[in-house]
Amino acid sequence: MTSIRAAQAELTRTAFRTLNSVVRPAVIAGAGNPFPVGGGAIVLEVTGRVSGEPRQVPLLTTRLGDKLMVSTVRSDSQWLRNIKADPNVVVHLCGRRRTATAEVTLGTLNVVAISLA
Repeated sequence: MTSIRAAQAELTRTAFRTLNSVVRPAVIAGAGNPFPVGGGAIVLEVTGRVSGEPRQVPLLTTRLGDKLMVSTVRSDSQWLRNIKADPNVVVHLCGRRRTATAEVTLGTLNVVAISLA
């Protein structure tokens, strides 16, 4: 049973990495980014809590001015753990890097509130 779970976890990681490698460049360039009010895609850049290296993850968000909200039901998302370790993040929005601060609220639905600088 453990080997099946490990295989499923590895398959999920591989699928997300493959999807992100295709989506990330387009979203960084501005494709699908939200208007000042509404939903869309962003690339969130966090600092790896162990490596100290920047990590980028494309996410769907809801935006209201300088506030963004993202969420996930996945409890093992490394980007959530990285934000908890360092809430200073970068948001790639409309072809620009924007500094921001993120706050994580854990629960059945994990929510991250991002405030653009």
